[in-house]
Amino acid sequence: MHRIFTISFASVYPLYVTKVEKKGRTTAELDEVIEWLTGFDDAELKQHIDEHTTFEDFFADADLNPNASLITGVICGMRVEEIEDPLMQKIRYLDKLVDELARGKSMEKILRAA
Repeated sequence: MHRIFTISFASVYPLYVTKVEKKGRTTAELDEVIEWLTGFDDAELKQHIDEHTTFEDFFADADLNPNASLITGVICGMRVEEIEDPLMQKIRYLDKLVDELARGKSMEKILRAA
């Protein structure tokens, strides 16, 4: 089991916030991206943060967006679409979306709108 699976989502969330805010994006936009990927609403996302849910449990509770497979590209030196471990792939999908948000990509493109 990879170490990141047992890290709490709440411990990484502030790092995501810092990353996107440094680039002029908002926490609301970050939450929208996370909620798009996971199917959580604001209350469910807050609950996972408050309860320090591990990444493993966080994604076990998620209803992954059917368009998540449209997330492609390289993150941490790996192509996200080629990652074999399903949980690691979901974590890297999230990392990729956060990177796209921080890089200033439009929300429409990040959320894979048609």
